[in-house]
Amino acid sequence: MNDIEIKNFIKKYNRLTAVNDISLSVAKGELFGLIGPDGAGKTTLMRCICTLLVPTSGSILIKGMEVTRNIARIRSILGYMPQRFSLYLDLTVEQNLRFFADLFQVPPQERENRMQQLYQFSRLEPFKKRMAGALSGGMKQKLALSCALIHTPEILVLDEPTFGVDPVSRQEFWNILRSIQKQGTTILVSTAYMDEANQCDRVALLFNSSLRGIGTPAELRKSYRYPLFRLQADNLQELENYFRSEKQVHTTQKFGDALHVSFYEQPGDTYWQDCLRSTAGNLRQWSVHHPSIEDIFLELMESDHE
Repeated sequence: MNDIEIKNFIKKYNRLTAVNDISLSVAKGELFGLIGPDGAGKTTLMRCICTLLVPTSGSILIKGMEVTRNIARIRSILGYMPQRFSLYLDLTVEQNLRFFADLFQVPPQERENRMQQLYQFSRLEPFKKRMAGALSGGMKQKLALSCALIHTPEILVLDEPTFGVDPVSRQEFWNILRSIQKQGTTILVSTAYMDEANQCDRVALLFNSSLRGIGTPAELRKSYRYPLFRLQADNLQELENYFRSEKQVHTTQKFGDALHVSFYEQPGDTYWQDCLRSTAGNLRQWSVHHPSIEDIFLELMESDHE
């Protein structure tokens, strides 16, 4: 039995469909990612999983329990970290942890040992007397995660936990999640950072309230259907304008100082020589590019506009 089983799930707010007919499952011990931009439906889906919202139709089962019928039992085995920092800023790190230990009725004989474990992996012990409001962004996220873990949940649900966190702290946070996963915890995490898909065992790509792809990062990259090239130029905008007018070009996307161009068919050497002449040398370099999750996601967005 999967830890999370979602079937034909729909959530509407009056006439607005926030999540449209999503079906997916998360296996026990899996680190599963929901990947998508703001407004894709990630937060709504997670709130329904955590029994905070009621589905309009379809079903969500947590370890075989329906989220609309087994609320107390489900909440006792879930750890939830919402998108925005929601702890008490005027309490210290230690006071926040003790408050959530009381809230989740962690037995006194287990509390001190559990807090020491959380201090160890989060490295927050030197700051346990510091007010939560005085912590850095990365430290706040570690504290929020620690509070979600204080009752040793079987399933951990994290809504964009690395949003606004610096790259070093982001990587450190993912290392912590991997260590938690090794202890047997099932983790469902959402993110708008496409590169973080590679940190997950499997991911679901959400766009416009719908599920657009699901699988391991490697499986999704393999599903990309078009020859893809990375191009560099003296004037990137002029180069993009040129390739957008080419009939054999499927999509163009800027990535930093380079242009990613996908083709309906594999271009040959003659084609590239023609491009050199037609762009008057503006095209400086081209090479085969293996698609990233972001390339795949942008392709899905393009297909919605065709």
